[in-house]
Amino acid sequence: QVQLVESGGGLVQPGGSLRLSCVASGSTFGIAVMAWYRQAPGKQRELVACMSRGGSTNYADSVKGRFTISRDNAKNTVYLQMNSLKPEDTAVYYCKGSGLSWGQGTQVTVSS
Repeated sequence: QVQLVESGGGLVQPGGSLRLSCVASGSTFGIAVMAWYRQAPGKQRELVACMSRGGSTNYADSVKGRFTISRDNAKNTVYLQMNSLKPEDTAVYYCKGSGLSWGQGTQVTVSS
């Protein structure tokens, strides 16, 4: 079973940027969809962005124009570039691949 490990979270001021990484223990080439989700305290986990093996992307309305998902199958890695961060982006961010278990998540806190 391929395991996913997220990293790159941290504390950032509003308007700042972060890049999250999700490294898979095996090949991501055959995985149909790779996605990022997030869960804020007291809220349900929600889809942030996803990317198909063919390169099609989909974003939550709340992050469109600010976040970009990408995948590097040669490095078995999926990225989430987050720009113009807002306090409401504060959450634990999780990586997910089709048929795979959840990663452990990485905390993103946007605060001045």
